Amino acid sequence: MDPLIDWALIAGSFVVAIVVGLTGMGGGALMTPMMMLFFNVPPLAAVSSDLVASAVMKPVGGVVHLRRGTVNLRLVGWLCAGSVPAAFCGVFLARAFAVSDAVKYALGVALLLAVAGMALKSWLGGRGGTSSAHDIVVRPIPTLLVGTVGGLVVGVSSVGSGSLIIVALLVLYPALKANQLVGTDLVQAVPLVAAAAVGHILFGDFQLDLTLSLLIGSIPGVYLGARISSRAPGGLIRAMLAIVLLASALKLLDVSNALTVWALLAATAVTVVGWRVRVRAAARVSSGSTDLEPAR
Repeated sequence: MDPLIDWALIAGSFVVAIVVGLTGMGGGALMTPMMMLFFNVPPLAAVSSDLVASAVMKPVGGVVHLRRGTVNLRLVGWLCAGSVPAAFCGVFLARAFAVSDAVKYALGVALLLAVAGMALKSWLGGRGGTSSAHDIVVRPIPTLLVGTVGGLVVGVSSVGSGSLIIVALLVLYPALKANQLVGTDLVQAVPLVAAAAVGHILFGDFQLDLTLSLLIGSIPGVYLGARISSRAPGGLIRAMLAIVLLASALKLLDVSNALTVWALLAATAVTVVGWRVRVRAAARVSSGSTDLEPAR
């Protein structure tokens, strides 16, 4: 057997990548905790290898969105002005904290922020944008700050390029449509993740065998997830992803098993209630629009 290939890790990254392809987010938020919790990979090595693998895969989706015109390049520029240097600096913080569990705890906090961000995105989801990606008036200073904070989090934990920054964009620019948010976030993530990856190759704990296994499993998994995403109920999948992220965050923060179970049960109950409320609201809207149609 080739010592560079870990078949168990390939299988795990394949499953995670399917979820990423289905939801469009959660790559670093799921892949890095998986390596740490199930494969006993040291935190810094997990972050380094995941970021290098992401740097290989990110440009593919970015090119697709650029061709479709769903990217605001001025917005990308202001985000990258803050995120690229901050991501590189985040590597030094991760390296400095590598002697303790600080990286693991930083990742746990980042996952909790990602869960909160996904909940906020779901709550704001009804505010569908109507503007063109090129008509948005960019707010330079807030956008620069979002990029800086997001880049720092990505450099330390590998989480944030999709889970955190896209939610911040949703709050700052509610007029952007969903595909414009995804496209702009994905393109800005290319230089962001590349800067963090270079930093981890130079100063982190990059391991070629981990990265190869991640790529072998992730590339077909992302493709498969993207192919079936149009048929799967996106809201339900995102809810399941949020619950998985919550479980990972609590375990990384060394929360007791009993408290973790209660937290997951509460999150599941809230998810079910919220889903039922949205279904009923959608049904009422549909019924109202039908009643308004003129008789033929």
